[in-house]
Amino acid sequence: MKEKSSVYTRAARWIAQLSGRPITFLLAVATIVVWLVSGPVFGFSDTWQLVINTGTTIVTFLMVFLIQNTQNRDTTAMQLKLDELIRATKGAHLSLLDLEELEEKELAAFVKQYEELAALGRAQLERGKPDTGTPEVVSRTAPPERSLSPRSKESGKGRSAPRAERSEPAG
Repeated sequence: MKEKSSVYTRAARWIAQLSGRPITFLLAVATIVVWLVSGPVFGFSDTWQLVINTGTTIVTFLMVFLIQNTQNRDTTAMQLKLDELIRATKGAHLSLLDLEELEEKELAAFVKQYEELAALGRAQLERGKPDTGTPEVVSRTAPPERSLSPRSKESGKGRSAPRAERSEPAG
């Protein structure tokens, strides 16, 4: 299953590993110290300043892309692991598998739902009751079998966010 990584991926991993080591930090500090000490030798000239400015700008520019590549790969791997835990957990809601793909409005509806569960748990603690358990939330989200069906028009990603509760008129 393991395919050979691209040259860029291998280089990005190697540089990310190297840049996170203490010796690399010490090398960067030593470079700055040498640059500072050489200031009087070069009369603190514009060229002397340009050397450090150009060097740090180039390194920073390249590191942004390497760090983003590493972070994207790590985030994807972590998300897949979490998705597998949700998938393998009996009673888990499959509609939570790809929350990172939802629009902000849809995601906010899920956040509100879980904030309400947290408030319920805190209220139970205040009454001296345990806050453990698995309260049912499917009634307010798309049923799991629906999330496995073809995409609907409810969401750009074929998912529906939790529905807002309707209040019944008093009467």
